[in-house]
Amino acid sequence: MVRKLLSMCACHAHPTVKSVYTGARPFVHCVCILCTLLSLSSCEKAITDEDSVVSGSPADKNANLQITVFSIEKTPFGTLTPGAYAPATRAATPASEACTRLNFTIYDEGGSRVKQVNQTSAEADFGKASFQLAEGTYLLVVVGHSASGNPTMTDPTKVQFTNATGYTDTYLCCANVTIGEDKVDYNVSLDRITSLCRFVLTDTEIPAEVKKMQFYYTGGSGAFNAQTSLGSVKSKQTVTCEVSASQKQFDLYTFLHDTEGTIHLTVSALDASGGIYAERDFDVPMQQNYITWLSGPFFGGSSTTGSTTITGVTINTDWAGETHITF
Repeated sequence: MVRKLLSMCACHAHPTVKSVYTGARPFVHCVCILCTLLSLSSCEKAITDEDSVVSGSPADKNANLQITVFSIEKTPFGTLTPGAYAPATRAATPASEACTRLNFTIYDEGGSRVKQVNQTSAEADFGKASFQLAEGTYLLVVVGHSASGNPTMTDPTKVQFTNATGYTDTYLCCANVTIGEDKVDYNVSLDRITSLCRFVLTDTEIPAEVKKMQFYYTGGSGAFNAQTSLGSVKSKQTVTCEVSASQKQFDLYTFLHDTEGTIHLTVSALDASGGIYAERDFDVPMQQNYITWLSGPFFGGSSTTGSTTITGVTINTDWAGETHITF
């Protein structure tokens, strides 16, 4: 015979069902209703943003993993003026000067996201994140960037930026982390994984009718595989910028599918109504961690249409090299 009595869980927060077995060998078995439901549901659904993503990283005295982003060795890109190029010089800068956002994500061995912390440079603990994890081996992915929003990071093989968030200089750390009985303090260094096409207008004047420059390019990717640092999807990337007498340089970032590649770039000068005033196409050779400078007189051309703490992250912002092309 079984009699069921309602009582409270040992945590004094959840109701339990107490089953009293009154046979030849009686015993009592208590089941927490809420904990049982949560346990069952956790096996049936993927982790959602509400479950795993938080803003900031409040201190956790029980955290067993601490990750830190340190200062950054930053190389400015230098300046380009018609007939003269000023080379860049190396200088050390803090992480907040290299990027405005950091995303710390923990995945289990099967590639499922366990926890994610998103930070902005306005936060006091920018560069430090805290997690409490069960013992085991995890994949840690830390992304630094300055997009207007955070990338989608549910899959480490497809960290996805969009035309809406924009594409910026991006830095990455991807590493395996093993959690045991002792707390782990992990200092990480982020490396640049982007390729940059720097488009420069050398025209003396920009026609008054032109209000915006639009850049549409394919051949690269707006997403990357964190484990290879290479592009993982075929993207149609679009960047639209306001123009002025002083704005003649435009930076176009992408993630190549290999260490070298070519993007097809369509550049359109738009009038106030969005109509095409002038348009030109380019095939631009690119390399990972290189700047390709593409410069020339655009309007003078012949074509007018057509609970662990992650602290201390260093970011290597050096570009491996530059390529200069004049059109």
